Amino acid sequence: MDAIRASLRAALSIGVLGLVAWASGRPAVFPSLGPSAFVLATRPDAASSRPRRVIGGHVIGVLAGLAAYHALAAPIAVTGSPLPLSIAWLRLAASATVATALTAGGMLATEFRHAPACATTLIVALGIQSTPVGGGVIVVAVVFLVGIFRVAFE
Repeated sequence: MDAIRASLRAALSIGVLGLVAWASGRPAVFPSLGPSAFVLATRPDAASSRPRRVIGGHVIGVLAGLAAYHALAAPIAVTGSPLPLSIAWLRLAASATVATALTAGGMLATEFRHAPACATTLIVALGIQSTPVGGGVIVVAVVFLVGIFRVAFE
C-alpha cells in the first residue's frame, strides 16, 4: 500500500505542475522534478526531503548552471546529437562539468544536499532552460512541488 500511495503522490504532484505549465505557458515541468517528487513521496522524513534542502539545492543548481552556461557556452544549446569534435559541444561539455562541480560544492558547503539538483544544473548548463526567467521558473516550480507535498500530503 505504501508503494501505491507514494507512486500516486509523486504522479499527482507532477500532474499539478503539468497543469500549471499548461495554464501559464511556462515550462514548469522538467526532468529533475521527477526525482525530487520521488524523494519527497518515498522518503518524506529523510534529510534530503527537507524543504530547505530541496529548494536550496535546486537554487544552487540554477545559479551554478547559469554561471557556467553564460561563462562558457552561451548562446549554444543542446538541440540534438553532438557533432564529433565540434567546439560548440566542447563548450557545452565544459559548461556541464563546471556547473556540476559548482552545484556539488555549493550543496556540500551549505548543507542544501539534494541530489536531483545536479540534474537541474545540467538542464541550465546545457542551454535547455538557461535564461534568468527560465531559472526563475525552475525555482518557482520546485517551491510549488514542496508546497504540494507539505499541504496536500502531510
